[in-house]
Amino acid sequence: MSSSPAASEVSPIADAAPLSLCARSPHVPADRLVAEMVPPPRFDSVRFATYLPDPNQPSQIEAVRVLEGFAGGLGGAHAVAGGKRGFFGLGRAKAPKAPAGPRGVYLDGGYGVGKTHLLASLWHATPAEPALKAFGTFVELTNLVGALGFQQTVQTLSGHRLLCIDEFELDDPGDTVLVSTLLGRLVEAGVALAATSNTLPGKLGEGRFAAADFLREIQGLSAHFRTLRIDGEDYRHRGLPEAPAPFSEEQVTRAAHATPGASLDAFPQLLDHLAKVHPSRYGALTDGLRAVCLTDVQPVPDQSTALRLVVLADRLYDREVPVLASGLPFDRLFSEEMLNGGYRKKYFRAISRLTALARDAKGLVAAG
Repeated sequence: MSSSPAASEVSPIADAAPLSLCARSPHVPADRLVAEMVPPPRFDSVRFATYLPDPNQPSQIEAVRVLEGFAGGLGGAHAVAGGKRGFFGLGRAKAPKAPAGPRGVYLDGGYGVGKTHLLASLWHATPAEPALKAFGTFVELTNLVGALGFQQTVQTLSGHRLLCIDEFELDDPGDTVLVSTLLGRLVEAGVALAATSNTLPGKLGEGRFAAADFLREIQGLSAHFRTLRIDGEDYRHRGLPEAPAPFSEEQVTRAAHATPGASLDAFPQLLDHLAKVHPSRYGALTDGLRAVCLTDVQPVPDQSTALRLVVLADRLYDREVPVLASGLPFDRLFSEEMLNGGYRKKYFRAISRLTALARDAKGLVAAG
């Protein structure tokens, strides 16, 4: 049984005390970074056929059509005999030069219109074994470069048929240059590219499209991308019930003890702990969790903390880990200044995703 004050007030319900995210400090080796460059668990089963276009947004239907054709055209891309490759791509035959014309697609739209669903569907639809396709966020790609080094990353990915990059970080000039240079080398090796991005600082409004910013930032690579504009509102709010109100601390604590594989942490302590764990490890931080239970949710105190919370929210959402919380509702996590600043889109995405996970967690209280 946990020794926390809240836990001491509940009777034993489960055989073991809840887990604690604050007690975890995972180490992630480089080979795991490579092996995990696949669509996250939430998007394991998504396909173009499971994407539900908004009937009022023809651009969503058109995006599916174009991406299906793009995936079909990748079947003849360079493949290693037998489909095998070494961990670092050693011993591969040199890939042919990329054909002329667009060799990439950029999905341009606001948050919650299904860009990641479509990007993952493209990965699944591309006719190549998983070892010859890579899928990751911009942050995960820069972490890979940091772990392997630039040249080794080029060698590792240059035999792929497709590299999908979700949430290209246009607000980080240094990393943007690094990744743009990497993509240039991969295009020369014949790798097809697909990307989504966030907006640049100061580009306010969650519906503002970032295509011009994206193409400008990647400079010489712009000719290799065809832009697909995807209009629409956040699908998580289309026809869905309002987000549930936070539960009481006692309800959250009891549910954590009643749910095998659940974690239980005080929100302020979790925010402190996130500062001690590199964001590249946040996925590993959530390994094996069936639910995350948080008590005393409060406003996030500063932007550095807020950005770390955004990354954790993304990893929890990717892995479909429900989040049960007491304290303030998730739409009050970020200050007005944050919600009107350069990282506005990230914060609204985090609110949207945490709200969806809060809906998923409602049954934990009923079960408890």
